[in-house]
Order: sequence, then structure tokens, then C-alpha cells
Amino acid sequence: MPSRRQFMTAAAMSPAVVAVTPANASPAAWPTGPGRPTTPQQPDRELRRLLTEIDQRRIEATVRKLVSFGTRHTLSSQTDPVRGIGAARDWIFRELRSYGGQLEIELQSFVQPPSPRVPVATTITNVLATLRGSKDPSRIYVVSGHYDSRASDPLDAVSDAPGADDDASGVAAVMEIARVVAGRVVDATIVFAAVAGEEQGLYGAAHLASTLTGVQGMFTNDIVGAAPASAAGVVRLFAEGVPTSETPEQAAVRRSVGGENDSPSRQLARFVTDLAGTGMTVEVIYRRDRYLRGGDHIPFLERGFPAARFTEPHEDYAHQHQNVRVENGVQYGDLPEFCDFGYMTRVARVNAAVLWSLATAPGTPRNVRIRTNRLTNETDLVWDVDAAAAGYEVVWRPTDAADWTHRIPLGAVGAHTVDLSKDNVFFGVRAIGANGRRSPAAFPVPAP
Repeated sequence: MPSRRQFMTAAAMSPAVVAVTPANASPAAWPTGPGRPTTPQQPDRELRRLLTEIDQRRIEATVRKLVSFGTRHTLSSQTDPVRGIGAARDWIFRELRSYGGQLEIELQSFVQPPSPRVPVATTITNVLATLRGSKDPSRIYVVSGHYDSRASDPLDAVSDAPGADDDASGVAAVMEIARVVAGRVVDATIVFAAVAGEEQGLYGAAHLASTLTGVQGMFTNDIVGAAPASAAGVVRLFAEGVPTSETPEQAAVRRSVGGENDSPSRQLARFVTDLAGTGMTVEVIYRRDRYLRGGDHIPFLERGFPAARFTEPHEDYAHQHQNVRVENGVQYGDLPEFCDFGYMTRVARVNAAVLWSLATAPGTPRNVRIRTNRLTNETDLVWDVDAAAAGYEVVWRPTDAADWTHRIPLGAVGAHTVDLSKDNVFFGVRAIGANGRRSPAAFPVPAP
């Protein structure tokens, strides 16, 4: 992939002669270096089969069922069997249990003390389905949607708040992926989470994040239910640059070596866009979330876990955080008739491809470092060797390129010297499994 930086060819000039570069000439890419051009990661047979099993009819049925509870406001009834967040919670729990397979289903409850949007101490419950990894269960990937909803007033727990797009769409996608992988075997653990308390302050996700260790990737699906025809094949992925959890010491290193575009969350986003066969274009947005807004991935970022947010490309604010009403001939409210269930299904397939590819590949390499004990135009990389990795790849790109442009395949080694200056490019290291699956890349820091 050529650098986006363009260089004009120097031309010798005289009063009579001017050398002109032909209009169709392509400048040579710079910097040049070792390795092969990167290529997308292709889906294996099992992944292709898995993606065909994701059922649009089931996703639509889940959204409509969640809407049928009238409101799923966090402060609504927890005991009414047909209306309110308690009825929704119990239905999600029963539905996940019905999938069978190897899923471990649990209700994760805690009491949220009073806060600006929680006037009295309130029990909040997450519904979790965990598919335990067969080889590396302590390595965890999380995918979530929030099942609570709201009307115009964030404290209104009585009015109808159908929440079809925000966020029955995300919950439906997560549940459908859980269903199709329930009987399958993965190396690492996947946690499927329907969390509550999002609209009141990301409380369910914050509690879930506080209970986990070993999270190497987290995705929230929030408002993934519709798109205009011009963007029906696009989903946004918000991924932060400078880490939310960055310490002053880490900030000092970053300022010294660069890497504002190389946070663990950006590497996770690059992993997503590297996957072929999802049927969607994933547009990575270089922000933690939408402008001045936030979602359930943020508590994970605060704890230093790589995390990102899937969201539809063009939100319709008449159908988000609105009381159901008709005003000046315009229908307001987050109703299912404004959802595109085909679009929702395509987003679910993107998530399924990502989770499957992560959970069947080796983990992200650890302790990736650049040795700096000698001044040289070569770059000495070292990292910890994982017994689960059949090999490694050093990847690199020009500093102004968004994605990795070159890869250097290696065996199961823990060091490599690249004949390329660390001044001019950014490096990463990713692990390769015996099945050919790649991990996300790890960005190196200076060795002590």
C-alpha cells in the first residue's frame, strides 16, 4: 500500500528547458523496506458456515419482543411479569438458556447508589452468557448491547420507551451470535452481555468491567439498527487513540516515540478492518465515541482494556431518546418500524466474524519492545513467545498511513532485527496460529 504522502520529482531547470513529470507517473512509495504487502485475513470454512446461520427473522423477533415490554427503563418495575425492565431481564435470561450448548448463563446484579439519574438506590442486573475457551480460558473477549431504554426525560420510568434501535438492536445482535456459537469450540473465552443502566450512566457495563481480568478486546453494539440506503453497507467503529487509562509515565513515552494512533483500541480496530468476507465496510472513526457522547465500552477503556463501539452510520434523532408521539405530522419515538432488520443482521455478522477470528487465534503478543541500547538504522524488536503461537509477523507502515502496509513472516521466535529505521515507520508484532489466524498487533515500547 503506497504512502499517502506524495513527493514531487525534482527537475533540473534552465531558462530554456523545464523537466515535467508525466501526469500518469506514480511516485515511488517511501520509505521502502523488507516484507510483503499486507493482505486481508480470509474467512475459514467454519466461519463462513457460522455467518450463514445468523438469522434475520430471529433478530427481528428479539427486537419486537423487547419492544413489547413497553419500557425497559432502569427505574421501571422489576417485578411486573409483562412490563418493565424486570420482565425484559427475565425473558433475555430464559432465551439465552434455551440456546443450550456450552453457554454458561447468569444474572449479575448489584445495587447502584443514588446518582443524578438514579434518585434512589436501585438494583441493576446484567444478563451474561459465557462461552469458555477450551485452551486459553483466561483470555477474554466481550461483546455487549444494553437492554435498558429511555424516553425524552431520562428519569421518566413510566412512559413507553420502546428502544428498538437504542438498544434492542445491539442486544438482538449479541443474542443471535451467542445462539450460533453456543455449540462450537473456541480457544479463548467470549462473554456475551446484555447490560442495564447504560442510559443512567453506563452502570451495568462499569460493574461488568470491574469483575473481569484478561480482557483483550471488547465491543459494544449500540444503535446498530438502521442506515440510509446510501450507507446500507457501512457501520462505524469508534476507537480511541490516546488511551483513556494512560498514565503520566506512559504519556511521556508516547510523546517521545509517537504512537498516538497506535493504542490497543486502534490495533483492535485494525484487526476488524483486516477481516475479509464480512459483507460490510467498517469505517473506523478516530474518536473514543461520538462528539461529547459515550457508551458501554468506556468503562472498559478506563480499566485499560482495548474496546470500541459499533454504531450505525447516520443516527436519526427523531427516533432516539424521544417520547412516542406525532408532532407536526412527524412520528417520534424509537419504534421497530424505523429499523432495518437486514442491516442489523449484517452488523451481527461483522461482530460474529470478529469474535470468532479473535477467539480462534493466539492472543495479542505481550511485552513487545524495541531495543534502544545502540544507535543504528536497524530496528531490534523483542517479545514474549506464546506456546500457542505457531509463528509471528512483524508488521510496519509509514507514519502517515492508517493501516499496516507490510508484513514480515517469522517462525516461533521472540526477536527480529528489521533493516529499517524506527525513525521513519511504525512497527507492530502479531501472533499467527497453526490455523493461520492472526492476532491483533501489539505496538512496541522502548525496552528498559
